[in-house]
Amino acid sequence: MRNILIIKLRYIGDVLLATPTVRVIKAARPDVRVTMMVNRGTEDVLSGNPDMDEILVLDKGSLAAQSQLVAGLRRRRFDMVIDLTDGDRSAFLSWISGAPVRIGFNDEQRWRGHYYTQVVQSVPGLRHRIDRDLEVLKPLGIQSDSKNPQLWLTPEEMSSADQLLDQLGVQRSQSMVILQPGARYWFKAWPPERFAELADRLTSRYGCQVLIGGSDQDIDLAQQIRQMAKSSLVIMAGRTTIKQFAAIAKKSALFVGSDSGAMHIAAAVGTPVVALFGPSNPREWGPRGGPVEVLYKEIDCRSCFHPTCTRGEENCMRLIAVDEVFAAAQRLLPVGKPGYAASSRSLGR
Repeated sequence: MRNILIIKLRYIGDVLLATPTVRVIKAARPDVRVTMMVNRGTEDVLSGNPDMDEILVLDKGSLAAQSQLVAGLRRRRFDMVIDLTDGDRSAFLSWISGAPVRIGFNDEQRWRGHYYTQVVQSVPGLRHRIDRDLEVLKPLGIQSDSKNPQLWLTPEEMSSADQLLDQLGVQRSQSMVILQPGARYWFKAWPPERFAELADRLTSRYGCQVLIGGSDQDIDLAQQIRQMAKSSLVIMAGRTTIKQFAAIAKKSALFVGSDSGAMHIAAAVGTPVVALFGPSNPREWGPRGGPVEVLYKEIDCRSCFHPTCTRGEENCMRLIAVDEVFAAAQRLLPVGKPGYAASSRSLGR
């Protein structure tokens, strides 16, 4: 085993949660060359990671581009493919690579299991995703305790974040709190008016600067929350790269948001996290890294998780009250005078 391909064709948080598996492989077999294949848009999570020898980025492009990718995989002559995706396309790529050893999951018991030389048995939802991914190492005789994800930041990336904060007019004398209201599905999102109320209470109690994070698609939502709030909020949504967001999170005193890639990034860099869980289970998807408070009502959402929710005002996210979130934030924020600047603490991690 000298040349391994690891495939994770999912979202930002999923890719980040796969980094402990790579780290364990490198620690056990430092002479092995590790290549990781991920979807376009998630690769920055891995940049600078010393456990990676190469990152392959998969584009959903033309048939010609896909053919070039397949040919490139075969030319690389991988000894082994470890597929952490549990999906049809990644299973096919595992097989087409020509690697003699191909390990993957097949929780749905689909035809893709035939593409692997060994299928790892797991029970979804009973173990954290990191622990589940580490199960693929058992056939290799590699044992490992649970690990935390890692995201690497360079001094240049930290400096880029500082420049963005200056452009946004963030006062460095105040501690920063990130609120992340967006979610991939609406029923995983906490109501915007509650984020606005939480922002006002945090600002009043701690004198902190509240930043509203998110992607380009969350800009309107961020503006809506800023209009609802009585305090002055800074919209960061749509302005950051993955690494800029990570660097700003590292400098922040607190992150509050739902199950998302941003939540996992904040936890990975050591930021205290208040995680708001609804239809997804924190036992499987909870943040790992820094201090965390998880709010989860444990409603069985399997019957209406996708594509919609039928509970209306009684859905799992609306059952989380502002008082609960504020209390969790108080447990994580430093005790002391309002306006405590967290940046000096964060930079020392």
